[in-house]
Amino acid sequence: MLVLGIESSCDETGVALVDASGSGVPRLLSHALHSQISMHQAYGGVVPELASRDHIRRVLPLTQEVLSGSGRVLSDVDVVAYTQGPGLAGALLVGAGVAVALGAALDRPTLGVHHLEGHLLSPFLSVDPPQFPFVALLVSGGHTQLMRVDAVGSYELLGETIDDAAGEAFDKSAKLLDLPYPGGPHLAELALRGDAQAYRLPRPLLHSGQPDFSFAGLKTAVLTQIRRLQQANADGLLCEQQRCDVAASTQAAIVEVLVKKSLLALQDTGLKRLVVAGGVGANKQLRAQLDAACARRKVRVHYPELHLCTDNGAMIALAAAMRLQAGLAQPTLQGSFAVRPRWDLAAA
Repeated sequence: MLVLGIESSCDETGVALVDASGSGVPRLLSHALHSQISMHQAYGGVVPELASRDHIRRVLPLTQEVLSGSGRVLSDVDVVAYTQGPGLAGALLVGAGVAVALGAALDRPTLGVHHLEGHLLSPFLSVDPPQFPFVALLVSGGHTQLMRVDAVGSYELLGETIDDAAGEAFDKSAKLLDLPYPGGPHLAELALRGDAQAYRLPRPLLHSGQPDFSFAGLKTAVLTQIRRLQQANADGLLCEQQRCDVAASTQAAIVEVLVKKSLLALQDTGLKRLVVAGGVGANKQLRAQLDAACARRKVRVHYPELHLCTDNGAMIALAAAMRLQAGLAQPTLQGSFAVRPRWDLAAA
């Protein structure tokens, strides 16, 4: 069974083809991705209308690229999967519309997929795939959640952010330092030259004893620290070392919270396996500290490959294939479709 996956929830257009023949983990045959970062940089963030229009331009050429890369043709596809939500409504409609149109043209069924389920299952495409059950840390620009995962489709929410996500904390703090969009990777790069102990920034809810997160107060503390430094400098500006130190201190605060909450979730569940997924999961400092902390507790940590951390079609095709293999989904021949900009993973 060949599953074509289309991802268009925000500012990346992704298409992929997986082979779900047999009962093993589906195999990625080919994938292609276009990022809209350069287009949105001029605006300091994602412009939904521009994102939707760009998805329209990219999705079919990417589909052809994936088919060519896999040595398959469109008529070989058995199921067309697409991101149904959550995400930007207009962007989701592009991927859903193209998927349903392809399904109708080919007389093939289609299947809507939860975007976060794609992230959660993406490490199964890595060279070191996890085994059920495990705790999952889903950490991205829009989501920060801890889930207990017992099987495909069996998800229990353990904790989540009550305000900003970790990715938002990275990006908003980066913007305060006049770093370009997307700010998170730029802040992490700047932090390499800084002192993580230079400024003691707050770690919200760190000692609450609950696996919930809060990052909104950290952004305010970063702003306060920057203003304090500016007022102390004769030119009213941060010197380069101060910028690096603020970046390093900010990253240290976010990472410490993510690590401690992940360890708390592992302790509460008694599980010995952790999966980290989502764009922030590519952060080197987060990976290093999680690896070290989990090694001391004899916990296995699994990550998606770096090129599959951000939004991509491979995770959508994979999630659809694994749901079909588990008998949890039935693809449908349909002429209409709906998207779900807000969608609780635990209820998916």
